Amino acid sequence: MRTLWRAIAGFFKWTWRLLNFVREVILNLFLVVLILVCIGIYFQISRPSTPEQSPKGALIVDLTGTVVDKPSVSNKLSKIGRQLLGTNSNRLKENSLFDVVDAIRQAKGDDNITGMVLDLRDFAGADQPSLQYMGKALREFRDSGKQIYATGDSYSQAQYYLASFANKIYLSPQGTVDIHGFATNGLYYKSLLDKLKVSSHVFRVGTYKSAVEPFLRDDMSPAAREADSRWMGELWQNYLNTLAANRQITPDQVFPGAQGLLDALQKTGGDTAEYAKNARLVDELASRSAVDQQLTKVFGWDKEAKDFNGTSIYDYQVKDKQSADGNIAVIMANGAIMDGEETAGSVGGDTTAMEIRQARLDPKIKAIIFRVNSPGGSVTASETIREELAAAKAAGKPVVVSMGGLAASGGYWVSTPANYIIASPNTLTGSIGIFGVINTVENSLGAIGVHTDGVSTSPLADVATTKALPPEVQQMMQLSIANGYKNFLDLVAQARHKTPEQIDQIAQGHVWTGSDAKANGLVDALGDFDDAVAKAAELAKLQQPQLNWYQDDPGMLDMLFSQMDVSIRAALPDVLKVWLPAPVMDTMAAMRNQPGLFDNLNDPQNRYAICLTCGQVK
Repeated sequence: MRTLWRAIAGFFKWTWRLLNFVREVILNLFLVVLILVCIGIYFQISRPSTPEQSPKGALIVDLTGTVVDKPSVSNKLSKIGRQLLGTNSNRLKENSLFDVVDAIRQAKGDDNITGMVLDLRDFAGADQPSLQYMGKALREFRDSGKQIYATGDSYSQAQYYLASFANKIYLSPQGTVDIHGFATNGLYYKSLLDKLKVSSHVFRVGTYKSAVEPFLRDDMSPAAREADSRWMGELWQNYLNTLAANRQITPDQVFPGAQGLLDALQKTGGDTAEYAKNARLVDELASRSAVDQQLTKVFGWDKEAKDFNGTSIYDYQVKDKQSADGNIAVIMANGAIMDGEETAGSVGGDTTAMEIRQARLDPKIKAIIFRVNSPGGSVTASETIREELAAAKAAGKPVVVSMGGLAASGGYWVSTPANYIIASPNTLTGSIGIFGVINTVENSLGAIGVHTDGVSTSPLADVATTKALPPEVQQMMQLSIANGYKNFLDLVAQARHKTPEQIDQIAQGHVWTGSDAKANGLVDALGDFDDAVAKAAELAKLQQPQLNWYQDDPGMLDMLFSQMDVSIRAALPDVLKVWLPAPVMDTMAAMRNQPGLFDNLNDPQNRYAICLTCGQVK
């Protein structure tokens, strides 16, 4: 018997040793692979980024995903991820606006780039000023004498905006140019909160400060409807005017209205492609294979790739724009403004203030371009950033604000110290107003028999989401909001050389386009990023301006984990959509940034200067 037990014990002993051995081998192999990947990433980052000679042919602008001022994951990281880790997600990809424009401009003077092909089937869109800036680069490329060809099975409004700059636009015989107009839609849930017995305590200043309306109403107020209709109509007209000029037709031909479009489609029997051809929106209806044949005649045939000669914009080597010796700092505020450190897709008040401080203390930096593309956010974080910009200006370093698609509410707050503000005609700015929201659920809990009670030394200490908000706290909140609005007016009035009363007439939370903001004196000029660079060089008296982009390069571990995260998120939505219908997904996306309902905003005083409707144009 003892021998049997020894045999059994020996079996398990050696089995355990074998498992430990296998475990150690697997872990060591993983460690070796990790080290090799890290070394590969290090050499990818550290080697000089000098443009390599591209093969002769077209620059293929095959943008995937969206174009933003500052991607959540750097383009360098995305490229390394594709090369080393094989990650790819067209849906989630963010492209740097400035990298795209730099590539197009470099290709303009590259003898090996003989033309351009716009393949926009995976392009998800960008805000109007970004589209306009890319269009400017496309126009420069075309004016250099090189031809641009646009090809697509169908075109969305954003895709067609870029395609309209092409010399020739191809469309599939079964395709469509989907031009339909702009719209905004928000969720209103007063009735829901009433049914759930949630008490919403709203504090605001500003007739047009509509961010809190979802808590107070089940529909848009007349004042908000009138204001939004104004700026949206201007954006739409600017869109139509650009397309009409590019295609040398009238705005009515670009979009004849809903009834006009129906009448025209009836004449073609519902053939949307034929309608686009008749309306001169496209030049030729052709299948993919037919387009490939025509592009092969223009650019030649690549036997190895079995396609016409061309280089993807993602493979095109562009000279690195980062310069440690630059004399103009470029600092970006892209996303909602939060307190603390920066996170992906948001502006960290502390992080941005530190970048401005570094530029202020760097003797090589002679001027600062502050690129703002933000709907606003925390008042406290906005003031932290504003104070640091004001300090840079006081130190004798000119500050030029370049507004992107959005510079509203807190986005305008942080812009006030600038020596000069430049906005696009399509920038949404203004929205000068303050609000706060505190939700309590004492009635909800009471309905199911749960109550909260206790003692406190003061009503100001007796604040909890499970109890009614004390009247003294409500009064203090309203006083705080009113004081914040007064400070906002004073800051703008001082910066724009007006009285607070004059600013109040154009404030009240009113959203303005860049054109209207210029007319109202809220910005100094209309233009784009190039104009901001020229103005900064002028104010700093620089003969040879060179940009220093203040962007943190991620560490090697950050790169690895970020790419893994992208891969997971790329697959996750498709899984969720199997179980959740599209309206549910859209509802979740629309609700997640509502202040007071979720914890995305973190102002310590619950004061927010943010425009929630500005970024919802579709």
